[in-house]
Amino acid sequence: MCEPLPKERTIELRKKHIGPSCKVFFAKDPIKIVQAKGQYMFDERGERYLDCINNVAHVGHSHPEVTKAAVKQMELLNTNSRFLHDNLVQYAERLTSTLPEKLSVCYFVNSGSEANDLALRLARQCTGHEDVITLDSAYHGHVTSLIDISPYKFLQLGKEAKKDYVHVAPSPDIYRGKYREDHPDPGAAYAKEVYDIIMEVQQKNRKIAAFIAESMQSCGGQIIPPPGYFQKVAEYVHEAGGVFIADEVQVGFGRVGSHFWSFQLQGEDFVPDIVTMGKPIGNGHPMSCVVTTKEIAEAFGASGLEYFNTFGGNPVSCAIGMAVMDIIEKEGLRGNAVRVGNYLVELLNELKEKHELIGDIRGAGLFVGVDLVKDRQLRTPATAEAQHIIYKLKERRILLSADGPHRNVLKFKPPMCFTKEDAKTVVDAIDEFLTVLEAAAGNKSKMVTQGSKGIKRQENGESCSDISVEGEKTWSDQPKENVNNRQGSVCRQGRGFSSEKHSTKRIRT
Repeated sequence: MCEPLPKERTIELRKKHIGPSCKVFFAKDPIKIVQAKGQYMFDERGERYLDCINNVAHVGHSHPEVTKAAVKQMELLNTNSRFLHDNLVQYAERLTSTLPEKLSVCYFVNSGSEANDLALRLARQCTGHEDVITLDSAYHGHVTSLIDISPYKFLQLGKEAKKDYVHVAPSPDIYRGKYREDHPDPGAAYAKEVYDIIMEVQQKNRKIAAFIAESMQSCGGQIIPPPGYFQKVAEYVHEAGGVFIADEVQVGFGRVGSHFWSFQLQGEDFVPDIVTMGKPIGNGHPMSCVVTTKEIAEAFGASGLEYFNTFGGNPVSCAIGMAVMDIIEKEGLRGNAVRVGNYLVELLNELKEKHELIGDIRGAGLFVGVDLVKDRQLRTPATAEAQHIIYKLKERRILLSADGPHRNVLKFKPPMCFTKEDAKTVVDAIDEFLTVLEAAAGNKSKMVTQGSKGIKRQENGESCSDISVEGEKTWSDQPKENVNNRQGSVCRQGRGFSSEKHSTKRIRT
């Protein structure tokens, strides 16, 4: 393969010209990717990597039909939406046909962040209110308005970074959250938390403009809301004069398999007021969309301000968007997401029977999380072990990430052409690495019980798996979940890996 620059020179130029807050994967030994096809990426040496994390290349990297649609339209015309063009209206019609009938008006923009920012504008103009309810560990985008409603980001700056108009509800996590799988109705219980926030806000003479949530939380740790949660929340929010925004930027376009949109997992009786979409919409081409009701769109227009987006809805973007939807249908990618996703979960559940480090497996279609724990009863996050596995997989040329508030959830969201063979490859590798980790931990436990001086096994289940991972300070470093540093050096040696090799730098994937 042709390599314009040596990898070392690429790194040197990146350090010189690219902002230091723009992080790379595997900072100590970053991967230089020069080509990709389907679910595979290739480095400058021609080494092939299995991509398990790229939900942007939705129908597969470098899909020829997407490329063909882009080139064909680019050779004819690319201009803004102030001129009439069939691509814009035909794509809007095609897109809204996948949604409930009342969601019929589109605003095309260029990124998920732009879409969510516009959704907030729509909500505030429509309701005349300002306040927003968001979920703990949520991430909705990188612009200022969205950092403000993304605890995943603003809490890294300290609790004082939360704005007065932002209210954080508990993530509806039935594994690690306040209401768990043994609760008779966790959906209603978590929704009641939102109701209580609304009551508290109103007592302060403030009003709710919107509740916003990812239909399935991604950065929050692959969280699937329990049944009935969105319905009850929407009821409470509507009674308070607000609107419900469903963020489908990460999880839309058939990723769950059974439905085209992830919010539809909640049932036909739930319809959000605004839906935002991005990432997979253009298979890597920068485009996104906000879809809402006629009433909300008319209220937005009543402000007197024209809304214009230079690149949003241009003919090339719309041609690409239609090609992506064609491929999803022609290649049966939703069906593939069901088949391969179910097989992946089946393999992971077999692994769970074998490895105590696996606490929970959750997901839908090709959106799956593996929650690693040091102790199944206490559900103590196994952050260091998760990071170790990610790095070991990279050595096998398998790309997987870890996320969640404690960075302990292995995160599957591959291109939709991912196969059963790919799933087996990854799971077999994880099995191998977990076996090594647990064997090392077992050997260390024997050494501890034989009376090593100065080391005492804890009675509460937190033993030598309490390993500190050094690196940037992240949300997992907050005081409520401090890792036991006193045992760190002994535990790292016992498990056979060093935390200094890895970093918990937060990179959103």
